[in-house]
Amino acid sequence: MKITQVTPVVTQLTRLRFVNAFLVREDDGLTLVDTTMGKAADDLLDAARAVGAPIKRIALTHGHGDHVGGLDALKERLGDSVVVLMPDLDARIHDGESVVEGKVPGSWPTLQTKPDVRLAAGDRVGSLEVVATPGHTPGHVAFLDTRDRTLIAGDVYTTYGRAAVTNHFYIRFPLAAMATWDKGKDLESARALRALEPTILTVGHGPLIRNPTAAMDAAIARAESA
Repeated sequence: MKITQVTPVVTQLTRLRFVNAFLVREDDGLTLVDTTMGKAADDLLDAARAVGAPIKRIALTHGHGDHVGGLDALKERLGDSVVVLMPDLDARIHDGESVVEGKVPGSWPTLQTKPDVRLAAGDRVGSLEVVATPGHTPGHVAFLDTRDRTLIAGDVYTTYGRAAVTNHFYIRFPLAAMATWDKGKDLESARALRALEPTILTVGHGPLIRNPTAAMDAAIARAESA
């Protein structure tokens, strides 16, 4: 597990060199954003101990397996002391509901853990504001740290080599586009996140970008012409 300090209160955790989770410090402990893949629990708990605070909440950007894969094991280890938050539509997909027409792409593993809270736009998770960003999945959300406008964008963008919107094939990380449900909505969400004027862009796959607005503009322009 590679640990990267993004800000004094946000830590990026990179597992298997390609998938990120984040620890966000609050007054009462840590919010873990995403859980990477299976068998991640020990690494994530070790990272929290290194940061020096307990995990109090697990907030998920979306329901794909490379973001929720560690959830059940973490919940088993942490018990009822941890609150699990998942976007509403993605939680309903995991419950077996048909929320959109057709098959939703990507990996949707069977989860034993049910969210305590189903997230909607404008909700707050500690210092994080929930931003609706549907497209990659029907319920996908991003999280904006209201203290300094650090953005945890999930899979709306990837940043290998350069920032890219996940609505189109990009050779540095093609899996993201293959798993995107609605490419038009995904592009709209990319524009919405750019409009927030974040100070730092962090994503599910790839390194962080500081002062990212120019990179986001370029990524959107490429996505529009793809």
